[in-house]
Amino acid sequence: MSSRTAMATAGPLIGARGEGGALPGADTLRVGVVQFPGSLDERDAMRAVTLSGAQAVPLWHGAESLSDVDAVILPGGFSYGDYLRCGAIARFAPLMSAVVDAANGGMPVLGICNGFQVLCESHLLPGALIRNDHQRFICRDQDLVMENVDTAWTRDFTSGETITIPLKNGEGGFVADAKTLDELDGDGRVIARYQGINPNGSQRDIAGIANAAGNVVGLMPHPEHAVEAGFGTDSADGMRAGVDGQGFFTSVLRSLLAA
Repeated sequence: MSSRTAMATAGPLIGARGEGGALPGADTLRVGVVQFPGSLDERDAMRAVTLSGAQAVPLWHGAESLSDVDAVILPGGFSYGDYLRCGAIARFAPLMSAVVDAANGGMPVLGICNGFQVLCESHLLPGALIRNDHQRFICRDQDLVMENVDTAWTRDFTSGETITIPLKNGEGGFVADAKTLDELDGDGRVIARYQGINPNGSQRDIAGIANAAGNVVGLMPHPEHAVEAGFGTDSADGMRAGVDGQGFFTSVLRSLLAA
C-alpha cells in the first residue's frame, strides 16, 4: 500500500510529501504539454502541472519552437491515430525536432504512455512498445515499485516505494534486445517496475525507463490521473483518494529550481 496521503486540493500540491508549503519560484516555471492529433490526456497533464504549482503551456505539434518552456510532457492518447506504429508518425511532427534538441541539451522531458512510445520512436529512449501479450486493451489501477529516484521526474519518491497509478494501454509491452535490457538494469535506468502483476508482458516487468542523463523519462502508466483526491486511485484513505502520481510533477519542479 502506498505511503502517500490524500492531500490534493484545488491549490498547488508542492507540500504534499511533507516538505511544507509551496516551493519559492515554482509558479514562474513553465511546463509545456504537446498536443498531437489524437492526444487524449493533454488536459489531464496540464491540470497535474497546474496543481503542482507551475504554469502549464499547451504546445501545438505543428509549431517549430517550444515557446520558452522549462520542461516538456508528451501526453497519452493515440497520436495520429497510431497508424503505422504507435508514435511513429508523431516522431516526425515539426515540434519534435525542437523537443529532441532540447532533451539532448538537458531539458527535462516526460513521455506518458503514447508519449513513451514517441520517445522510443525518436530514439531519445531505447527499446519499443508493442501489443500487449494478451492481445487486449487493459485499464486498471496498477502498483509500481520505484527504483531510480535520481531522475528529474522521480526525485520526490524513495527507492523501493510502492505507488499506485492508473494504467490504460493496448500496446504497452516494453521490449528491447538482451544487451539493451542488461544496460538498463546495470546502469540503474529502470525507474519503475510493475508489481503484483505484469499487465502487458513488458520484459523484466519494466514500467518506465530514463536516459543516461536522467532528464528524459518514459512511463507507460498515467501519473496525471492520480494527482487530485476524489479523482485518483482507490487507497487506504478512501475511494479515488490516491494521489501517488503527483510526485512525478513535483519532482521536475524541484529539479528545475535546484538547477
